[in-house]
Amino acid sequence: MELPNLTTNRKYQDSLFKAIFGRENEQSKRWRLDLYNALNNTNYTDPDELELNTIENIIYITRHNDVSFLVDSEINLYEEQSSPNPNMPLRGLLYFSQLYQMHLTKRNKNILSSRLVKIPTPKFLVFYSAPESKPDTWKMKLTDAFEKSCNDGEFEWTATVINTHPNHNEGLQKKCKALYDYIRYVGRVKSNKTVGMNTETAVTEAVDWAIREKLLEGFFSLQKKEVIAMSLTEFDEDEFKRICREDGYEEGREDGLRAGRESGLREGIEAGKHENAISAAINLLKMNLGTPEQISQAAGINVEEVLELQNRISQPV
Repeated sequence: MELPNLTTNRKYQDSLFKAIFGRENEQSKRWRLDLYNALNNTNYTDPDELELNTIENIIYITRHNDVSFLVDSEINLYEEQSSPNPNMPLRGLLYFSQLYQMHLTKRNKNILSSRLVKIPTPKFLVFYSAPESKPDTWKMKLTDAFEKSCNDGEFEWTATVINTHPNHNEGLQKKCKALYDYIRYVGRVKSNKTVGMNTETAVTEAVDWAIREKLLEGFFSLQKKEVIAMSLTEFDEDEFKRICREDGYEEGREDGLRAGRESGLREGIEAGKHENAISAAINLLKMNLGTPEQISQAAGINVEEVLELQNRISQPV
């Protein structure tokens, strides 16, 4: 498999979405409030009414794009996704368990109490720039992942997807200019790549354009280097995933697992999985995509094996 030449900032863990809506400066607080009001048709005026709660690097292997906050007895989790992911309900369930644990600990609530412990209502929104053919919003359900069908409604967890394609949710974009500017910038990068620009040129041109257009009240001008670093990471990871899909790596692996289960050749499966994991780790090391610990998690092998592979690659032939 021929892999792209990627340029990434390995230490940078945030995304542009979180940089805009998930920080504790006055500008980000105001944008976060605008987004919440736009989504819920409310008119809150005090940004400090939103209590920000974020957990770094608990669920996500590489970077994550989430903004979680409390308002009006709700816990809201906002996440931006740059590519399709059918596992969002499960990810949300796991993430909310961490947020609830924080909430209960902070308020000295004891779930062993004889009294019912009240908890904030969860709300999980996924912002995803889907194809234009997709609707403005749709629901993803945890029950779709159950190995055995369950339609009685006893166990459910949903993720509501907000389509951030430029031609969708125009009313929402008008109500929240920060979201509108974010969508315009991402669309500019994608358009640049569509006409043949490499990732670095596409991102740099889009940032310069955003500065000229004064998007996000000068944010792109003040944070130019940071925005370019995070954008290179995000769009290069998308390219890497796309090439993997085109080469049939993921599909072939799934087919192999399915065939193995049906024939009972479990040893062969494990050997094949490990061989694929080693190959993936080698590619990630060669491209400097992460620390040994991150590559260990991404490839599904232990850190010692990654370090051994790193040693082998660095030795002269």
